[in-house]
Amino acid sequence: MSTRKQLERLVGQLERGGISRRDFVWRAMALGLSVSSAGALLSACGGDKGGQAGEGVGGQAGADLDSLEKELHIYNWSDYIADDTAPNFEKEFGVKVTYDTYESNEEMVAKLQAGATGYDIIVPSGYILPVLVATDLIGPLNKKYLTNWGNVASIFQNLPSDPGNTHSVPWQWGTSGIAYRTDKVKSPVDSWAVFHDPQFRGKMTMMDDGREVIGAFLRYRGHSLNSTDPQQLAKSKADAVQAKKQLKAYLSAPVKAQLISGDVWISQLWNGDTTQAKAEQPNLGYVVPKEGCTIWGDLMCVPRSAPNKRAAHEWMNYILRPEVGAALSNATGYGTPNAASAKLLDTPIPYPTEEELKRLEYQVDLGRDTATWDQIWTEIKSA
Repeated sequence: MSTRKQLERLVGQLERGGISRRDFVWRAMALGLSVSSAGALLSACGGDKGGQAGEGVGGQAGADLDSLEKELHIYNWSDYIADDTAPNFEKEFGVKVTYDTYESNEEMVAKLQAGATGYDIIVPSGYILPVLVATDLIGPLNKKYLTNWGNVASIFQNLPSDPGNTHSVPWQWGTSGIAYRTDKVKSPVDSWAVFHDPQFRGKMTMMDDGREVIGAFLRYRGHSLNSTDPQQLAKSKADAVQAKKQLKAYLSAPVKAQLISGDVWISQLWNGDTTQAKAEQPNLGYVVPKEGCTIWGDLMCVPRSAPNKRAAHEWMNYILRPEVGAALSNATGYGTPNAASAKLLDTPIPYPTEEELKRLEYQVDLGRDTATWDQIWTEIKSA
């Protein structure tokens, strides 16, 4: 049976109530859809009503949570926390922290979909949040326990991914621009056009992420990095295929070591990873291309199945303390969404100005067009 036919059957089962939202997304992913594609199809079927607005992860909205538990299980990106963040929390609250890591949103969601029920905190990127809500994997937070919420800068509140800040607390923010070796690259690096330059052939990488690569070349042509226009996407694909001829590889976080050693001179990379690498290789620069790039935020959420919900809320409130948030950003090299913490950073990371925001754009859920993007990315990588 073709994949299309299997998806049609899945949709029919969902609409008849024969399978749950979670099972629908899990089975769709097993058929080769990305988590965003599966979530978008779920929403298109009217299955996005998971997580009733009035019911928090602790039960009825506003209801007291249980007393503080003795354990907390966190699932977060790698290289994304200060060495003393968890130990200091353990010492103060008497809570044992278990900390596991992942390398992509898809890896994290797949594990939750597969039945992992022991995590109390997850840290998804903003664009994936609607999928987590639609599949009922996370629920609204109990703001009663987030007494430090007022420290969150207004620029990181009420984002498109979480209107009203119902389901999440900001963790870190950053941009996806260009890192380069200043001792190797003498010509200006200020545009996505550099990835078409044959003089750097074999010395460049772009992220192993279709949203970032396709989005970069959409911005290069003056379009939204969330475009669903067929002609714009076709041109972005052509630009990406042209760039691929000059690339050493598609590589995300692991490229840091190659930038440090000099095996790679130019990389599409996150600003924080560039900062981390610069600690070992001072000849590293970073630029937001003149055409613009992604601005993103990662967010703390509490799974519906979390066994330690009170400890999870205490952790989020702890992260929102000025000194804790500052130590976190000092360690990771990323910006803090905590306005009080921003004043305490060793190396200030200013919030984007109004002018800069015109060149920065958040990724959003692409809805039904996610499948089109997935197909384009597959074709780019196989070209």
